[in-house]
Amino acid sequence: MIKLRVNGIDHELDIDPETPLLWVLRDTLNLTGTKYGCGIAQCGACTVHLNGQAVRSCKTTLGQAANFDVVTIEGLSEHRDHPVQQAWIEQDVPQCGYCQSGQIMAVVALLKQKSNPTDEDIDRYITNICRCGTYPQIRRAVHEAARKWRS
Repeated sequence: MIKLRVNGIDHELDIDPETPLLWVLRDTLNLTGTKYGCGIAQCGACTVHLNGQAVRSCKTTLGQAANFDVVTIEGLSEHRDHPVQQAWIEQDVPQCGYCQSGQIMAVVALLKQKSNPTDEDIDRYITNICRCGTYPQIRRAVHEAARKWRS
């Protein structure tokens, strides 16, 4: 049995420890906000937090995540009122929306490190791919979220 805490809830799982965390979240725990994009940790659609750090869950195994706190987009806030989520809505970021949960989780991790990121910080730390090309909206939303975060 592997112990895993996800969004504040403890789980004991009888699953192969080499199983990607992404599939545990989606298929076992039915937390489908975390998306499968590329499977090689490049696109970022599967970004979650592991003890507060942004990780790509497609390449993080259940065994690597065991005994750590995992937060998914579902656990970020109960009523979608996290400052980053609010900024995303206000700046009308999503088009198709597929990458957005991973984008949001990456931005939250960035803001924990840098509460007033520059454009260069955003470019360096947010490596998630948006196929719709909403990068200008994402950048505006990050700056708006940072203002909300600081206040």
